[in-house]
Amino acid sequence: MKKLRVLVLTHESLVPPESLEGYTEQQVNEWKTEYDVVTHLKRAGHEVRVLGLYDNLADLRAAITMWKPDIAFNLLQEFQGIVTYDQHIVAYLELMRQPYTGCNPRGMMLSRDKVLSKQILAYHRLPTPKFAIFRRGRRYQLSHRLRFPLFVKSATEDASLGIAQASIVEDRARLKERIDFVHESTKTDALVEEYIEGRELYVGVCGNERLTTFPVWEMDFGTLPLAGIATRKVKWDLKYQRKHGIRTGRAAGLADADLDRLGRMSRRIYRALHLSGYARMDFRRRADGSVFVLEANCNPNLAHGEDFADSAASAGVEYPELLQRLVRLGLNYGAEWRLNGN
Repeated sequence: MKKLRVLVLTHESLVPPESLEGYTEQQVNEWKTEYDVVTHLKRAGHEVRVLGLYDNLADLRAAITMWKPDIAFNLLQEFQGIVTYDQHIVAYLELMRQPYTGCNPRGMMLSRDKVLSKQILAYHRLPTPKFAIFRRGRRYQLSHRLRFPLFVKSATEDASLGIAQASIVEDRARLKERIDFVHESTKTDALVEEYIEGRELYVGVCGNERLTTFPVWEMDFGTLPLAGIATRKVKWDLKYQRKHGIRTGRAAGLADADLDRLGRMSRRIYRALHLSGYARMDFRRRADGSVFVLEANCNPNLAHGEDFADSAASAGVEYPELLQRLVRLGLNYGAEWRLNGN
């Protein structure tokens, strides 16, 4: 690949330093993705600039018009502190006719809206747990359609915000308590779905039109005494992970038919939600072999050594090549301004 001008977009608090020296492991973990991406892009010979954003589009416009980057490497997960606003930044990039990495605005909107995405998946006959939505600020009645145990989470927040062991509820009293907790703590609607006991599996997908699936990955919950769910501590607390032996790795013991099914389902989900660039599909597999889609994550964690990068590496796509592949996908994505011949 020729050497490119790459504008890396991050949250203003996650602009990485030049070196890791002097930082604790927990501090590094906060901006590890940004550091890994910037460092490896520079090592590949690209000219890299990092732009930290919170709410100022003028800075983004100036960087695009004055520096004229070949591509924007999008690592934003929110804008103005609002998770669902990151799709508008990508839409702005399209309006500026600026190529970018990762998912397009439509795919981001559909996958970020957990209720809408589940409705779309159900329409396409992709198995997903039965669910109900409880709107914040409105009176509600507890549904009799869903069977306990139930799992309660925010309808829009990601990164396991608001999820804990208490998110699994066994009766109507606890269900009401947890719905109220989600409403108050996350300021969002609450999504309630039937809890699926079983193995938690992840499948990374990469591509625009032609899709590649990476080997199936699994979350091992270690010694946790309760039902295994990916809480915020499970995902991000390094000391907690070490204490309980929590880790992820290539899923073992799955038959070829299971692997093929998960791959086909992942590609169907990707296309149904109009995703592009790269994404990670989350599944639960029961002991009887039945598989349910939990959610689709566009632009998942891209840090070196995390699930997506590790699963790619296990398929022979090492981290530097993975980043180069995402750049090529961004450069070749068929945005509307390109399709219209402008």
